Amino acid sequence: RYELIAIDKKKDYLLVAMSDPLNFFAIDDIKMLTKSEIQIAISSREAIIKNIDKFYRKESTEKMLKEFKESYEVDSIEGLEEKELLEVATAPIVKLINSIIQQAIDMRSSDIHIEPCDEDIRIRFRIDGDLHEIMRLSITSLSPIITRIKIMGKMNIAEKRIPQDGRVETKINGNEIDIRISTIPTVYGEKVVLRLLDRSNFMFSKDELGFTKNNLETFDEILRQPYGMILVTGPTGSGKTTTLYAVLKELNKDDKNIITIEDPVEYKLRGVNQMQINPKAGLTFATGLRSILRQDPDIIMVGEIRDSETAEIAVRAAITGHLVLSTLHTNDSVSSVIRLVDMGVEPYLVSSAIIGVVSQRLVKELCPDCKIPYEASYSEKSLLGLDTEQKIILYKPKGCNKCNNGYKGRRAVHEILTVDECMRQLIDKGASIDELRNAAEKQGMVSLLRNSVDLAIEGLTTTEEVLRAGYTLN
Repeated sequence: RYELIAIDKKKDYLLVAMSDPLNFFAIDDIKMLTKSEIQIAISSREAIIKNIDKFYRKESTEKMLKEFKESYEVDSIEGLEEKELLEVATAPIVKLINSIIQQAIDMRSSDIHIEPCDEDIRIRFRIDGDLHEIMRLSITSLSPIITRIKIMGKMNIAEKRIPQDGRVETKINGNEIDIRISTIPTVYGEKVVLRLLDRSNFMFSKDELGFTKNNLETFDEILRQPYGMILVTGPTGSGKTTTLYAVLKELNKDDKNIITIEDPVEYKLRGVNQMQINPKAGLTFATGLRSILRQDPDIIMVGEIRDSETAEIAVRAAITGHLVLSTLHTNDSVSSVIRLVDMGVEPYLVSSAIIGVVSQRLVKELCPDCKIPYEASYSEKSLLGLDTEQKIILYKPKGCNKCNNGYKGRRAVHEILTVDECMRQLIDKGASIDELRNAAEKQGMVSLLRNSVDLAIEGLTTTEEVLRAGYTLN
């Protein structure tokens, strides 16, 4: 409320850090509450908020747990009936779950991991791609936490022997948050992962995705083609879906019939016909794609090509007058061509269908307020493929009140393969991945590694992130 925190208690006064030392209402309130004289120390708002979170968030959580235990006076609730579990899960544990989710969102987390151990529960958040332990809770609170989360996701609270999936949409601080829930049984109890998607921050335009000028021009040229297949590749969590949605947003015109089949539908796009797979009902990527082709589509988006049947149908759709967008899990753009052939699609069909492949990774971005410059060593320059005789300044993380760990967000790094006539001939004759890559680089393709190195030289990321993103091409 007042953005202040007590930092020291002396015999005669209380030392309080404030961002606004002229807020006399706050000073009077603190005097009244503490019955002490107040001495003011000036601090930034960011530092105060950070320390409030650090010292009081856990205390608040522990208070909620204490309220829960006092309300039910049980050491374990493993033996409770389903009706009693429902009652427990609507108690102060609701505040606890809400507090954990709120804290995760405040810390820009993509996932919450709730992991039972032998003596306690470990809570970890994935922030900028890395897991960080946030707190430990009593193991006795595991069952009510799991039960509450299952209720939120409309899952079976009595079933603990098999994995379950659920989903909930909620509003936090006015933002629409989509939470995907996954549970698995472990030797210490059920482990839960909550994936958080802030819908208000999800949609980007293509120009906001971190493409270099040359890559953006190349991508625009590919997207101007009336038909063919465009693939976005990369590991899980590399931003493939975000890129596809940005493309759909740009292509979404009144004269186009766009149909998607996804698992799941991440974001509802006005004017786009979106379908979600339902394997239990027989709706898979392959069966859904067959149905889409009877719907007179102009543009088709397939969430992921997972099997040979889906690959075959998607490729044939691309060569019969449709623009097909999809994703593959491959290390780089050139590998996607080989993957489709390995799936059983004839090389001549692959060469006729693919018009472009975007391969991408996410790298952690250095905090601009605290990054530290240093001169790259000989071995570092050699590792990055830089001129070892030239003086090169790179940057490393430090950590400050604005970022905590030296990094602030992530950005995408790309490589784009354009399939021209030369590339088609190589695919037709069954060229190796090295032959295809050499041809692509002669054509002008800039690799993931090279684009990552450029980001490091610009001071946007670190050598470690460059090697993590581009090691497959090193």
